Amino acid sequence: MLFSSARRRGAATAVTAAVAVSLVSMTPAAAAPPEHAGKDQKTSVTVLGTSDLHGYVENWDYFKDGEYDDAAHNDVGLAKISTLVNSVRADRGRESTLLIDAGDTIQGTSLTDYFANTEPITETGEIHPMAAAMNAMDYDAAALGNHEFNYGLDMLRGFEKQLNFPLLGANAVDAKSGKPEFTPYIIKTVKTKGNKPVKVGILGVTNPGVAIWDKNNVEGKLVFPGIVEQAQKYVPEMKARGADVVVVSSHSGTSGTSSYGSELPLENASTQLAETVPGIDAVLVGHAHQEIPERFVTNKTTGEQVLLTEPMNWGMRLSVMDFELTKVRGQWDVTAASSSLLNANTAAADPKISKLVAEQHQRVIDYVNTPVGTATETMPARESRYRDTAVMDFVNYVQAQAVDRALDGGANADLPVLSIAAPFSRTAEIPAGPVTIRDLAGLYVFPNTLFGVEMTGAQVREYLEYSAKYFVQTAPGATVDPETLTNANGTPDYNYDIMSGVSYDIDISKPVGQRIQNLSFNGAPVDPAQRFAVATNNYRQSGGGNFPYIADAPVLVNQQTEIRQLLIDYVVAQGSVNPADFVENNWQLVRNGMPVFE
Repeated sequence: MLFSSARRRGAATAVTAAVAVSLVSMTPAAAAPPEHAGKDQKTSVTVLGTSDLHGYVENWDYFKDGEYDDAAHNDVGLAKISTLVNSVRADRGRESTLLIDAGDTIQGTSLTDYFANTEPITETGEIHPMAAAMNAMDYDAAALGNHEFNYGLDMLRGFEKQLNFPLLGANAVDAKSGKPEFTPYIIKTVKTKGNKPVKVGILGVTNPGVAIWDKNNVEGKLVFPGIVEQAQKYVPEMKARGADVVVVSSHSGTSGTSSYGSELPLENASTQLAETVPGIDAVLVGHAHQEIPERFVTNKTTGEQVLLTEPMNWGMRLSVMDFELTKVRGQWDVTAASSSLLNANTAAADPKISKLVAEQHQRVIDYVNTPVGTATETMPARESRYRDTAVMDFVNYVQAQAVDRALDGGANADLPVLSIAAPFSRTAEIPAGPVTIRDLAGLYVFPNTLFGVEMTGAQVREYLEYSAKYFVQTAPGATVDPETLTNANGTPDYNYDIMSGVSYDIDISKPVGQRIQNLSFNGAPVDPAQRFAVATNNYRQSGGGNFPYIADAPVLVNQQTEIRQLLIDYVVAQGSVNPADFVENNWQLVRNGMPVFE
């Protein structure tokens, strides 16, 4: 699909992860006017984009200890993306190609976790494997994703120093001065054969939700204004500096919704960005992990069409955005645009990239396969969304123990400790026999740290009611399919919490807000005024998921230890994982008092 109406010079293209821009001169069909004799009047720009790489270099699943595969037979990783990029560069010409990324780069796999925590680059000085791969691929710029802040600003700055290209974050600003803490944008001059160079402006914006999700890493240091507001500030500035093409690398989805409340700017604002800010040619979308081959949004001010594309995540796809530019009164003007996706499963891994990270890749494989204890039986996570399972009881038990130890000897030592955890993985399990770091890391895939907060019995009930909206209302007698019972209204698994320490039923036949039945503590109904300590993680305590009360609850424990490390430490200390030590069987799904699953 192309749009043919004349465009304003320097319209912008927003890109989310890795974007390569190629320029190829084209001989015009008609003779040039006399004053431009011998000069081509048209050129084309190709923008390649990836998004949400999340630490995937090789097509490898560290949790399964084998090549990555899924039901659609997708492949992942920069090594394969590099082959696709090389192919486009060979076709268009390397000198006329730009490559950019739009964020969520340094978190998501055991590889990235290892070089943040086990052998952190900030201490060893070793080049981060993502930096090594991206430098070798000759990236020109990368936008910040929200997960860039997971390991703290020191780690992020350490990674930034290793890059041969800038990290862009127009809306990551100093909390005191209001000045940008990262480069907002760059303008690259791209030469064209026998023609005036084209200036490509690349604006990077990250997600405002960082202020909640990584509150403990950024509070008092950085603030995150709205994506639209910052683009309104910088796009005109880029145009004034001569940008012929403006590309916005936007770590923000297209849905127009937020997973948090209204206290922060919109989380998924790429559609609003394209609709509101004049001068944008395209948006390469990230953050949402979706596949958008090509979509057009009409700018409400200019009436012009803005191209949007999103190349999924983990390096599964490469967005290819094609722009045609025509010289108008001596200046380049974007007059047509289209996009498509290339699939990483059609490409072999680039041996240059694989060789570059081979030793680090193998080191992490060896590390995650290190046994740390044994398990008395297999504990799968598969049914944890809708049934009380030993593996979720294990997570909650370890969290509650850690909070209880932290409170010991203090003013709140007598508070009963509850714990909440979400079923992050449907495929993880603790196997019978030897238990490895890989098994435990696969169970808790995020680098969340432990918190303990104070809540009342009444607040606990409302919290559980909010969590129970995860289930589709199902009438008594109706068939229950576990595959369609959960994720009501798009609620992700990580925004459904299971609580230990109290007993309760969830009546899925009732409407949202009326589902928690028989809530009890030590065999008696929970007193609305009773005080509890509740073990949770930093994401939830900061407001992630918009659960009631927890973000404002008094903080009792702020233990800067990752929860998955607590799981590992427990197994090392105990030597074994035995469900007899922690299984509760404290909750179930019901309809009119009758269990849904026996």
